[in-house]
Amino acid sequence: MTILIKLDEKLDTWGIIELQGDLRSRVNGSLESQFVGDLHFGYQSNGVPILIIGHHILYGKSVTMDKPFAIMEKVCKEDSSEERNTEYIIKALVKKKLLFKIRPKPIIAATPV
Repeated sequence: MTILIKLDEKLDTWGIIELQGDLRSRVNGSLESQFVGDLHFGYQSNGVPILIIGHHILYGKSVTMDKPFAIMEKVCKEDSSEERNTEYIIKALVKKKLLFKIRPKPIIAATPV
C-alpha cells in the first residue's frame, strides 16, 4: 500500500509512505481522505520514522527513490475555437519514501496494580 504525504510545508517536500500489507477499515469503507494514524520522527533514534496506527506501532526508514515521481495537476482549457486542450502541471517531485516493512508491534499500556 502506498500513501502520498507532504513532508515539509515550507520546502514543498513530498514523500511516499510504503507499507508491506493492507490497511482495512472497520466499516469496510474507503480510506481515501480519512485519518489513518500519526507519523513521528524519533528524536532519540536519529530521526527514524515512527507510524502509530490504532494500537500498533511501526518503525521504518527513509529511503531515496531510484526514480522520482511527479505530482501533477490536470488542467482542461477551452480556446476561443472551442477546442479543449489538456495540460498537466507538475506541482512537486517525490524523491523520498518512508518504508515500513517490519511487522507492527502492539502498544500495551501499563496499568497500575
